[in-house]
Amino acid sequence: MDRPRYLDQGETALTVEFGDAVDPEVNARVLALEEAFRDAPPPGVRETTPTYRSLLVHYEPLEISRAALIGWIDARLSAIGTARRPKGEGLGWIVPCCYDPALAEDICEAAALLGLSAPALAAAHAGARYRAYMYGFAPGWCYLGGLPDALALPRRLAPRGATPPGAVLIGGGLSLIGADPMLTGWYVVGRTPERLFSLRRDPPFLAAPGDAIRFEPVDAATFAALDARAAAGETIARREASP
Repeated sequence: MDRPRYLDQGETALTVEFGDAVDPEVNARVLALEEAFRDAPPPGVRETTPTYRSLLVHYEPLEISRAALIGWIDARLSAIGTARRPKGEGLGWIVPCCYDPALAEDICEAAALLGLSAPALAAAHAGARYRAYMYGFAPGWCYLGGLPDALALPRRLAPRGATPPGAVLIGGGLSLIGADPMLTGWYVVGRTPERLFSLRRDPPFLAAPGDAIRFEPVDAATFAALDARAAAGETIARREASP
């Protein structure tokens, strides 16, 4: 098993980098190490943050040295070995998504750039199974791998206006679900009434990194009804028995 790269982020944080690609096996190693920290963290470790391919470890150098921290990580990775799937990985979610151009503001533009019709783009997007890799950029923004190659579209050269809440986007060969409105270079091709991040929920994030997500197309009327239920605090996405 390849040893990760250790990259200092100042004097109190260390990046453990496992690869340079958006890859399920690489991400599984990230999550397995994060799980080891959660199960039995060494003294001095304050927080860990997973990304597609690395784990950021915040630590207190007066309680644990860099060398001791790396030694701890190497030992845990050796124990994990080839069993890289963390115990909690693999939950599945079915998330409603409306692809009606009235809500999917950029779907016609994105479809034209891809040489597709808007319904064909929607069908391809909804037909894929995605892996939740990480949250980032803004609170509750969940980045997804597994976008079909036919929908790989470069991001805009300049950001578009603020996205609507629950925007489902594509860009740079990936998909994501946005939470609060933000400027972005990605294309809004759908919208979900589900709240990926809600302080009414414990834990507040719907899907964890490593979970699988499928989108279930709904029309605009169904979106409005589900949005009202979600606004009242109900979780409307469904768990999938066998993701």
